[in-house]
Amino acid sequence: MDSTTAVLAVVAVAAALLLAAAVALLVRLIRARRGLRRAGLPTGPRWVFWGAVLYFVLPTDLLPDPVYLDDIGVLLLALRTLRAPLAGRAHRTPAEAARPGDPA
Repeated sequence: MDSTTAVLAVVAVAAALLLAAAVALLVRLIRARRGLRRAGLPTGPRWVFWGAVLYFVLPTDLLPDPVYLDDIGVLLLALRTLRAPLAGRAHRTPAEAARPGDPA
């Protein structure tokens, strides 16, 4: 096996691993949104979820499609945005959570 074939094989494996990571994040994002909606909790702005899904699916990216690092970044940002309201609730004390008329 010559060096060009070895480099191409390494690049192909790296691209496949990045694609697998991006697809796993997309699945986590969809499951997180579905779980939040079932629980009646806020899911954040809809455009964040749909924007991340469209960015992953559409071929126009900041980086060429075999490099999924930008897609992974967008999906992680969307997942963090979806879970942000939950993080705010987790840091509240029980006395703060029991206040009547508190929207969050």
